[in-house]
Amino acid sequence: MSPPPPPLGRLRRRGTRPDHFFDPALDDVELATVRDQLAQGRWSEARTLLAVTGQDWDRRGHRVLVLAQAAGAVAWARDWLMVEPGSADATTLLACATVFGVLRGKEKEAHARSACRDAIRLAPADPTPWLGLLLLARSLGTEGETSRLFDEVRTRHPDHHHAHHLMAARLAERHADAGQDPLHEVYDFAAWAAEQAPADSPLAILPVVAHAERYRVLAGAGHEPADPVSSGHWTGRRARQVLKAAFDWWLEWENDVHPRNRVDLNFLAHAQFHEGRVAEAAALFQRIGGHITPAPWSYPDRDPHQAFVAARNEALGSV
Repeated sequence: MSPPPPPLGRLRRRGTRPDHFFDPALDDVELATVRDQLAQGRWSEARTLLAVTGQDWDRRGHRVLVLAQAAGAVAWARDWLMVEPGSADATTLLACATVFGVLRGKEKEAHARSACRDAIRLAPADPTPWLGLLLLARSLGTEGETSRLFDEVRTRHPDHHHAHHLMAARLAERHADAGQDPLHEVYDFAAWAAEQAPADSPLAILPVVAHAERYRVLAGAGHEPADPVSSGHWTGRRARQVLKAAFDWWLEWENDVHPRNRVDLNFLAHAQFHEGRVAEAAALFQRIGGHITPAPWSYPDRDPHQAFVAARNEALGSV
């Protein structure tokens, strides 16, 4: 199996320019503030934020995972639970924080699985604890377990954005040595997800994500050049069709309020730029601003900041 995608990001350091770091909070300023407060042990702000987020499942999942990456999140979630035993929000935060602890090699996998099960029992309708288990399976589980957990998330929220991205990344890793294959199953999965979603759903961008994830796998296996500019991956017939459909959707339906909107824009700008459509890429770079995501700019093994800035400067300079 090829290496997993890069980590979700790192927190801002004082004195750095906005495009010199990757903040998983993206453009959610309130979330970034509460995350920094949680890192100082002030969990009451996290309590309020999750309470007002309610059952906006994509936003709840995004916010919980970002909070779960705060320094000391496991300890602070436990402090919260000591004050409010049985809190579903605190239990879910603890579960996801423990998952990230496992992925960093600081917690035991069994503890994370148990914590996620505790959260599921307290909030059976919430897909977020299942998302935590899916994150764990994405790196440590079997394909069967990953598929089963994805189905559990979809049962609770059929259009769950993050879950679909995780599944596309996992599926793209099948048959890594097969080379270019326009009929690879990851493309079928992404097309199915885009077709079954509502017209305004950002899952319309998922075929572009699938194409980028497949490039990561092929380049990692030596079947594509490590420099995407010199790769034909972005200029084939299927790629052109996928990119045109996704860009047309963005022009008509752009969902700027979606919590993971900047993730989609980074994938779309990356694809448009490497297809050679610099004017379209320039428009997307303007919308991204400083909210860079490591994926897909790091694919297959590149410095994502350098790759992003070089592409942005060339695209904006050309127009």
